[in-house]
Amino acid sequence: MQRQQLIQSWLITLFPGTSPVLTPASADASFRRYFRATLPNGDHYIVMDAPPQYEDCHPFIHVAELFAAADVNVPRVLQQDLAQGFLLLTDLGDATYLSALNPVNAHPLYMDAIDALIQIQRASQPGVLPEYDAALLSRELQLFPDWYIAQHLGATLSDEQSRRLQTVFTHLLDNNLAQGRVFVHRDYHSRNLMVTEPNPGVLDFQDAVFGPVTYDLVSLFKDAYIAWDEETILDWVIRYWEKARRADLPVPADFGEFYRDFEWMGMQRHLKVLGIFARLYHRDGKESYLGNMPLVLDYVRRTAGRYREFGPLLQLLDELHGSQTETGYTF
Repeated sequence: MQRQQLIQSWLITLFPGTSPVLTPASADASFRRYFRATLPNGDHYIVMDAPPQYEDCHPFIHVAELFAAADVNVPRVLQQDLAQGFLLLTDLGDATYLSALNPVNAHPLYMDAIDALIQIQRASQPGVLPEYDAALLSRELQLFPDWYIAQHLGATLSDEQSRRLQTVFTHLLDNNLAQGRVFVHRDYHSRNLMVTEPNPGVLDFQDAVFGPVTYDLVSLFKDAYIAWDEETILDWVIRYWEKARRADLPVPADFGEFYRDFEWMGMQRHLKVLGIFARLYHRDGKESYLGNMPLVLDYVRRTAGRYREFGPLLQLLDELHGSQTETGYTF
C-alpha cells in the first residue's frame, strides 16, 4: 500500500489537479507490478512499479527503444522516476493472447506474432544486449536439479544420476551455443503478447539477450500456459522457418536440422521453467504455477522420447517419479 501511495503522489505531480484512479493491471514472476492509471478525462496509462532495491528499470527502457526502432508495438516510456522505480507507459490494453486465443483465431494471431518476432530478430546486432552464453544457459539448467528435483520432489541424486544429468546438459549446451544468434526476448509467449492494433503488443522484454535463434519460437509454440497439438505446432514452425530464410536470418537451410534445434532449445527452456515454477512456489509462495507444471513436464518427456541423447533424462524422470515410459526414438 505504501508503494501505491507513492505512485499516486508521483502521478499527481505529472498530472496536476487530477486524482488518478489506480487499478491492478498485472504482476509478473519478479518484484515488478503494473497498475492502470485512469484520469478523470478517461485517459489511461500503465505505471510500472519496480522497487529499485530489487529491480533495475534501465534494461526495460533500453530494450523498449530497440524493439520500437524495429517497428514492434511495445509500450512507450512517457515518464520515469528511476530513484523510486516508477515508469509511466502507454497502455496496450488488457487482451492478452492467452485470454483471446481459440481454435478459430489462433492461426492469424500466431502469424502476427511470427512477423513481429522476425522484425525483432532482423534488428539484431552483437554487443547491444547481454550474451546468452554458456554461463547463463548453465545457470538456468541448474534450476532444474536445485529447485525441481531437490526442493519440489525432495530427492537427492546419486553420483550416477548426477553424471547422467550433466551429460544431457552438455549435449543441450553444445547444440544451443552452436545455433545462429539474434535478439532474444526470453519470454515471448501468450501472457506477454497483447491483441492490439498493430498486432501484437509485446510486453515483459526487459530480460532480452543475444542468443539462440530458436529460443523465442519455443516460448511461443511450446508455451507453458496453453497447449497446441504437435501437428499444428509443426505447421507454424515451418511457416516461421520459411519467413526467417527469406529474411536472411541465421537458420539452417535444412528444416529437419532447424526443427531439431527448436526441440533441443525447448528442452533447455522447459527444464529451466520446471525449476523456476518450483522456486516460485516453494520460495515465493506463488501456488498458481504448480498447475502449469504438468504441461511443461509433458513437453520434456515428449522431446526426450524422440532423441537418443535424452534417454538418460527420461530414465531419470522415471526414477524420480516412480514410473516407466516406453521410448520410440525417431532421430
